Amino acid sequence: MKNDHLGFEVLYVHKGVVRKYRPDFLIRLTSGTMLVLEVKGQNTAEAKAKRRFLDEWCRAVNEHGGFGRWASDVSYKPGDVHDILAEHGRGEG
Repeated sequence: MKNDHLGFEVLYVHKGVVRKYRPDFLIRLTSGTMLVLEVKGQNTAEAKAKRRFLDEWCRAVNEHGGFGRWASDVSYKPGDVHDILAEHGRGEG
């Protein structure tokens, strides 16, 4: 589901400034895992910072254990999405 009206945000730091990052999509996989999917055209320094903080957020929420399982990934072109979903599907179970 598109995250434009859900308000799911992750704080990150880029060039010493704390910012809010609103990933593009939240996808509940058939296993129940929530996949946070970002769609990017370029792999900029800021995009890398966002992903580092999102990865840290996913690790923390998974370690907590009270909010289900979360994962994140990024798509650089439309054809990536099928492979990303397949990859995360293999890691579940």
